[in-house]
Amino acid sequence: MVVLLVTALIVCCAVALSIVERQSLVSLAFIAPFLAVIVLRTAALANVATMPAPSSRLHWHNGIPRARTTPEVLPTYAVLVALYDEAHVVPGLVEALGALDYPADRLAIRFVVEADDEATYRALASFALPACMGVIVVPDGKPRTKPRALNYALTQTPGAIVVVYDAEDQPEPDQLRRALAAFRASPDTVCQQAALNVTNYSQSWLSRQFAIEYSALFDVLLPTYRRLGLPMPLGGTSNHFRREALEAVLAWDPHNVTEDADLGIRLARFGMKVGVFSSTTWEEAPATFAVWLRQRTRWLKGWMTTWLVHMRRPSRLIREIGVWPFAGFQLMLASMILSALVHPWFYVYVGADVVRHGGFGPFLDGGLNWLDWLALINLVGGYVSAMVLGAVAVVRRGRPGIAWAVLLMPIYWLCISLAAYRALIQLVRAPHHWEKTPHLARPARGQPDSGR
Repeated sequence: MVVLLVTALIVCCAVALSIVERQSLVSLAFIAPFLAVIVLRTAALANVATMPAPSSRLHWHNGIPRARTTPEVLPTYAVLVALYDEAHVVPGLVEALGALDYPADRLAIRFVVEADDEATYRALASFALPACMGVIVVPDGKPRTKPRALNYALTQTPGAIVVVYDAEDQPEPDQLRRALAAFRASPDTVCQQAALNVTNYSQSWLSRQFAIEYSALFDVLLPTYRRLGLPMPLGGTSNHFRREALEAVLAWDPHNVTEDADLGIRLARFGMKVGVFSSTTWEEAPATFAVWLRQRTRWLKGWMTTWLVHMRRPSRLIREIGVWPFAGFQLMLASMILSALVHPWFYVYVGADVVRHGGFGPFLDGGLNWLDWLALINLVGGYVSAMVLGAVAVVRRGRPGIAWAVLLMPIYWLCISLAAYRALIQLVRAPHHWEKTPHLARPARGQPDSGR
C-alpha cells in the first residue's frame, strides 16, 4: 500500500509539473551519474603515477625474477578453458598453455568442450597431450553457456587455485607464479585479476578502439576501483581464484552471459576482496563490425542482467556491500548501460533543433541556461575524460602510434549504443542466448607482436 501511495504521489507531481520542469528533472537525473563517471575517470588519471608500467608485447621469456620456491610448496593449480567450435585454435592454445612456467605435477589444465562439439574434441584428441592436460566433455543441458560448462568442469578438476582462460588467450608464461605472489602479498584477497590486452591492435579501426578500451579498463580503471574500495567487475578470463572462496559463492551463474561481472559483484556481497596484479593475457580483438557487434551485444546483455539481478533488493545490497560500494556499482553498471542507451538521443535532439531553428536553439535564443551548461559540460567532459584516459593508457602500453584513434571515440560510442539496444531486445526475447565470438588461429610461438 505504501508503494502504491508513493507511486501515485510521484505520478501526480509529474502531471502537475510543466513540460519544461519535467525536462529539467529528467536532465538532472541523467547529468548526475554522468558527471560522477567523469570524476571517476579523473581520479583514475590521477592514480596513474602509482601504477607499474604494463608490458607492450607478448613475452615468452621475460626474465622477471621469481620467488625462490620449490615444487613442494607450490599449490596445485586448476586451469579451465571452455571451448566451443574452436578446433582451428587448438594447436596455438595447447602451445600457449604448455609454455606456462609452473611445475607440471602441480598443474591440472582442462579443455572443456560441449558434447556435440566433435570437431574440437577430435582436434584435442589428435595431440599427444602431456599428463597435466586433459579434456572434459560437458553433458547436454540448458542453458548452453560458458559458465555452465565451467561449473561442471570445476567439480571434475583438482586445484587449490583456479584460473579461467579463453580459447584465444596467450597468458605470459610466469602469470601463475605472479598470481601466487599477489596472493601471498594479500592473504585476505580471494581473486586476482590479470590485465587483458590485444595483439592485433592496428588491424582495423575497431581493433584500435578495442585496444584503447582494454588498456584504459585493465591498466588504469580496475586498479583505481581496487584502490577506492569499489566492487570489481571481473574480466571474462585470467581470473585467479582461491578455490574455497569460489565454491563458497557457488561459482558462476550459468544463466548470465557475462558471468565474470556477476561473479565480481557476488564476491563483494560475500565480503570478499578482489585484487589486480601485474601480468598480461593477450587476446585477439574483433576486427570486423559483425563480430564486434555480436560480442558487445552479449556483454551488454549480461551487464544488464547483472544489474537487474543484484538490484532486486537494493536495501539488502547496500547492507551487504556498503553505501560507497553500492554507489560504485551504480557508476560501473547502471551509468554505463544508461549512457549507451541515451547517447544517440543527444545527437537526435541537436539535429532536430538545428533543422527546426537553423542552428542550435539555446545559442540562438540568447545563450545557455544553467541546465544547458551542465549538459554541455557533461557531454564535453565525458568525451575529453575518456579520450585522455584512453590516450594515456595506450601510451603507457608502449603503443603511442594508435593514441590518435581516441578521436574516433564518438563513432565507437554510437556503435556501442547500437549494441545496447540490440542487447535490450535480446534481454526480453532471448536472455540466455550466447552469441559466440569466432577466433582466428594464433601466430606461431615467439612471433613478434606485429599489431596485425
